[in-house]
Amino acid sequence: MSDKKTIVLLVEDERLLSKAIKRKLEKGGFEVLEAFDGGEGLAAALEKHPNLVLLDIVLPVMDGVTLLDRLREDEWGKNVPVIILSNLSDASTIEESKDKGVNSYLVKTDWKLDEVVAKVRETLKNS
Repeated sequence: MSDKKTIVLLVEDERLLSKAIKRKLEKGGFEVLEAFDGGEGLAAALEKHPNLVLLDIVLPVMDGVTLLDRLREDEWGKNVPVIILSNLSDASTIEESKDKGVNSYLVKTDWKLDEVVAKVRETLKNS
């Protein structure tokens, strides 16, 4: 078994939620990088090349949709699995995200932390 951990980049500006998701992912065996705004998230993604990005839409500095656009322009970033984790549940935002190659769109209020970890595992397995 490899000792190289799977890296998840969590881009979430709500710090308490970010810490809770990070703890749950780490308990699940993942290494977690945190970014609290879109600019920081994009820089971390392009520098660290995580195995998956968990991305909020409403972020300071750069919103998640813009971050996703910039990520998809990069040779590495065009194929990295991305799961949106947002409070925005309107159909147009979800559709726009899926058009940009998002693997899943999770509305925060609809998902428990264990289910988020399971979705990360499933997405990594299928990508």
